[in-house]
Amino acid sequence: MLTGALQYEIGQIAKKVDRPPVDASVVRRGLAIVVLPARTGLRLDRTAAAQLVVQELSSLQRTSAPVPLPVNTVRPRVRVAALVPVAAQARLALSAPVRLELGPTRWLVRPKRLAQLLELPSGGQTKLDIGGPAAESWLRQLGARVETPPRDATWAVSGPHVRLVPAKPGLQLDAVGSVQAVLHAALQRRVRVAKLVVEEQPATRTTAEASKMGINALVSAYTTVYGGVPNRIHNVELVAHLVDDKLIAPGETFSFNKTTGDRNAAKGFLEAPVIVNGELTTGLGGGVCQVSTTVFNAAFEAGLPITDRTNHALYISHYPQGRDATVDYPDVDLKFVNDTAHWLLLRTLVGPSSLTVSLYGTPTGRRVVSTTSPLVVHGKPPVKKTVDPTLKPGEKVIDDPGEPAMTTSVTRDVYAADGKLLYHNVWYSSYRSSPELVRVGPKKKKPAKAKKQVSPTATQTTPSAPPTG
Repeated sequence: MLTGALQYEIGQIAKKVDRPPVDASVVRRGLAIVVLPARTGLRLDRTAAAQLVVQELSSLQRTSAPVPLPVNTVRPRVRVAALVPVAAQARLALSAPVRLELGPTRWLVRPKRLAQLLELPSGGQTKLDIGGPAAESWLRQLGARVETPPRDATWAVSGPHVRLVPAKPGLQLDAVGSVQAVLHAALQRRVRVAKLVVEEQPATRTTAEASKMGINALVSAYTTVYGGVPNRIHNVELVAHLVDDKLIAPGETFSFNKTTGDRNAAKGFLEAPVIVNGELTTGLGGGVCQVSTTVFNAAFEAGLPITDRTNHALYISHYPQGRDATVDYPDVDLKFVNDTAHWLLLRTLVGPSSLTVSLYGTPTGRRVVSTTSPLVVHGKPPVKKTVDPTLKPGEKVIDDPGEPAMTTSVTRDVYAADGKLLYHNVWYSSYRSSPELVRVGPKKKKPAKAKKQVSPTATQTTPSAPPTG
């Protein structure tokens, strides 16, 4: 048994004696393929060496002649003969280009690129392959050119007409199969063509599933007109795009805020006129309520239950009376429920001066009857005066006539196809007054009063009586 000190010494000797074997290998130098020969290794026989050391140390006779160490020969696993066929394959692979085919599309892989893709045998391997970082990068680039995403079944709409557009599967490169095809083609002398292997990627919503959703006709539509500054028009178009193509399942509640998310600058919303705390000002996302109002009226005309609606703080004459709907993320929302047995598809159409929101699905035959009460005016608008020094005294200019406080209400009765009353709704709207804005000239200055002249007080002296003589 080796002691600690002897074991340590034998280990130090082994570090200088041991030499691992080297397998034969195939290497590439440019486009040339070279086979490097194998090399035999050496390994110290530690047990025999320890015995020899102990024997020499215990001997009474010492000689100056060196003592040969017991060394075993370690043969390599792979010799040149085993790699000659592989080297020949590698040379054949780099002898000419390989053509890739996928349908009508063709690509050419030249020998220089093939050389980067080949994984030559090493470390005891004797098989030619395609692999390594360069091959992985090439496959990613090839996959990006080949792959097409699947297309869900959808609907093409035009006014009252709906057409189901079938789903289309996507294509994804089968990397393992394509690599085998390329290597097989590279090892051919004449027909060096590799047909790429692809896999179909199924669509998330198939044609059969879309057909069962029952979106086959127009249920309702509503159009509002709009205008304003370019920023407002931009916001109308942007938020209309966010709610477009929204699918609403049977029994699902549509939420305007949930569908659009926060209307912020990161999404491209711009500053435009908005109503804040009952006053018209400028803020981010002005124009969004044009879309929410139009969505409300489309749901109104469809006879759907509307569970959350808030009127604007100020009366806006270009919206339908009593049927406006304001939103403010995340607190003030517009919500309605799809209480039909089929899915609904919400679509928007933005024109140069009008917005149309349409709901497509399976018509229910509902009849909607609505009445709007007169707009009741409450008092006169308050007057807000400001002094304008550019005006003459007593002159007055009205910049905005203002609006008085007003109220109205809208009643809606929804009847089923058989005449049964489904819903009786009343929406009350109360609008604040907006002040009449008046500029007035400064008050006329009063003339300064004249100061009274104060005379100095004279002292009268009574003359003395003449002396009596």
